[in-house]
Amino acid sequence: MPLSEHEQRMLKEIESALYADDPKFASSVRKTGASGARRPAGLVVALAVLGVALLVGGLALDFKPGGFPVLSLVGFLVMFAAGVLALRSTPSAGAPGVKNSGGPRVPGAGRASSKSSDGRSYSSRMEDRFRRRFEQGP
Repeated sequence: MPLSEHEQRMLKEIESALYADDPKFASSVRKTGASGARRPAGLVVALAVLGVALLVGGLALDFKPGGFPVLSLVGFLVMFAAGVLALRSTPSAGAPGVKNSGGPRVPGAGRASSKSSDGRSYSSRMEDRFRRRFEQGP
């Protein structure tokens, strides 16, 4: 479903505020683009299955050089790599074929107390508090 003009305007305002607040993050977002780096889910599943097979096979076989099940260790490492790959390749909001559950994701939007009544974020309030304590001295 396309966004209305009002929603598009609000999204542009949020983006410009984000770019003004954190230019380093904005440049990294511009580099990756909307689609980001996404690995196929089949590769993750195949690595996980291979890792489990190696893990169980290493325990079942009597191949233990030095008394240590090396094949099981390799299986664990393959499963760990599959997990890392799965976590690093989560689909982004703009990736083709990915269903988005709602509007644009805004940092802190899911937290009820992320903004105070004056509109400042939690981190800016904590920075102000720290500065006041530092200026007061011991």
